[in-house]
Amino acid sequence: MAQNCLKCLKYIMCFANLLCFLCGVAVLILGVYMTVSFRMAALTPTLASFTVSNMLLVSGIVITCVSFLGFLGALKENRCLLLTFFLLLFFLMLVELTAACLLLMYEGEIATMVNDDLTKGLELAKGKTGNSTMSEWDYVQVKLDCCGVHNWTDWGVSVPHSCCLDDCGTPKPKYREKGCLVTLKTLFEDNFLTTGISVIVLCIIEVLGMCFAMTLFCHISRSGLGYKL
Repeated sequence: MAQNCLKCLKYIMCFANLLCFLCGVAVLILGVYMTVSFRMAALTPTLASFTVSNMLLVSGIVITCVSFLGFLGALKENRCLLLTFFLLLFFLMLVELTAACLLLMYEGEIATMVNDDLTKGLELAKGKTGNSTMSEWDYVQVKLDCCGVHNWTDWGVSVPHSCCLDDCGTPKPKYREKGCLVTLKTLFEDNFLTTGISVIVLCIIEVLGMCFAMTLFCHISRSGLGYKL
């Protein structure tokens, strides 16, 4: 009976980690695609390392490495790999919970930092039509239907064509009313519940992964199977 439970648990862990590995590869590919196709670093020069594409790249690498470790540990019934998998999941869960708490505690400071960085990026883009910085602002302003950091007046006398709702050649062109900072904040608030649920589900999956890994580790230890530590 114990051997059957061990095999069942082993194959469940292998299958679950294989799915996680494939998801990690998909996230990694998406991160590479966004890095190549959508260059957003110039919008926030100081926070250039914290772009969505970079986050996806890091997440994809972590998911693929950890899930491969769990898959190999379960398949080979290696106690050392299973214990490492357990410790990595525990560490990742602590990092995620700490990051979530810090975001909630320092929400105001982070908003101020983003505001200052967007203003800095806009100042760099002023009067430089055709450069990479300007093209990134054009892309964001068209896609998010916004203009400038707070409104179109942030651009001064050099308002780009991406801010215009109609022909910019008219004497009094109509500009997009909302600033990109407000639009980004609204976008974040609209997806706050989805993000929170995703973090909770991810933590539950990690706890289940730790339980499975430790259970399989204990079964192998009691049965005297697998590689020794």
